[in-house]
Amino acid sequence: MLGKRGKATGRGETMATANYAFAPYEDDAIIKHRLLTRVTTTRGEPPLKKLQKKFISFAMEVEKDGEMNKDCEKHYKAFLQELATFELPLHKSKAVVDANLREKGSLDERQVQINAQILQAQRDIEDLKKQLEESKIERQHKEECEAIRRLIAMQPARSATQKSITTLHREIASLEAENIASIRTLELRKKQFALLLHVVDELQNTIEDEQRNLADELRMERKNEDNISVSEPMAVEQTDKLTI
Repeated sequence: MLGKRGKATGRGETMATANYAFAPYEDDAIIKHRLLTRVTTTRGEPPLKKLQKKFISFAMEVEKDGEMNKDCEKHYKAFLQELATFELPLHKSKAVVDANLREKGSLDERQVQINAQILQAQRDIEDLKKQLEESKIERQHKEECEAIRRLIAMQPARSATQKSITTLHREIASLEAENIASIRTLELRKKQFALLLHVVDELQNTIEDEQRNLADELRMERKNEDNISVSEPMAVEQTDKLTI
């Protein structure tokens, strides 16, 4: 059993190796070669080469003697069959190419339509952006107007405001009258104070003059007293002399 299993394993490895006869990077080249040569198998012969062989065989039979008409007809039919087999994929390819061209034309038209729609959408987006900016500005103006309206609503009525203004005008007039009276009183007080200062100055000068006069009188009295004190002893001496 083990031996059979080992053989099976070896066979599987061989099959796996056979399946990967070409490297993965060679797949594109193989597919391209098959599409160009219309070969259906990896190592198959190209149809054009087969057609060439059939044509050469038919041409060689034609060049032979006329006794071999059956073989010539056989090769002719084989050539026609091969030619039909070769033309069939060509017709299919032409149909595919025509369909692809029609589809490409349709796709090109669709692409043009899509590009036009994209341009229109871009213009619409720009218009919507402008409208959005205008809407933002309009909304901002409305919000500002609403805020102003609320501030106005918070203010008292016009009659009350006018009454307050009238009261304030009266108070201002009263204060101005008081201010004028205060200014006049202040001017009067300034004049009175200046007069008082002048009187005090005059009084001070008078007092100083009187003090100087009093001092002079005191000095004169002291001088007279000194003179009297000196003259009395001299009179006594003279009296004594006369007595002697």
